[in-house]
Amino acid sequence: MFLLTYCHQATNLEENQNTNQWPDELDALIASPQHHKLLYENEFVRVLDTNIPPGEVTNLHTHKFPSSLYILSWSDFIRYDDKENVLVDSRTLSKIPTVGSALWSGPLAAHCLKNIGDNDLHVISVEIKNMPGYPAKGQKIKHGF
Repeated sequence: MFLLTYCHQATNLEENQNTNQWPDELDALIASPQHHKLLYENEFVRVLDTNIPPGEVTNLHTHKFPSSLYILSWSDFIRYDDKENVLVDSRTLSKIPTVGSALWSGPLAAHCLKNIGDNDLHVISVEIKNMPGYPAKGQKIKHGF
């Protein structure tokens, strides 16, 4: 196991929590700017270019908006929560996204991501900023991965 020096931080954030309560300083563009670039933003959407080279670990950050993800290049990764618990290990996914595919993701609470593969993990994320009623009360948020 490696030390996630940029990942461990007490946050008390949960995915089922109101994302407006998540601190702005953990927003991906602020907390992990070396891996997230803003391509476009208006009152409805925010478009991010996320690129994580092999072996790199993102700083602890959040994605408070649901989003459509477009895969430019794929690499295996492990997503950790703020306590370094494994949330997702892409090697265990039942279906691996292919280059050119699109996925849906709900908001993501505080996490770090380590690219454990041989390629860049490169994704365009179209975040939906104003989506009234999402998720519907009692609705389980489904993530693309």
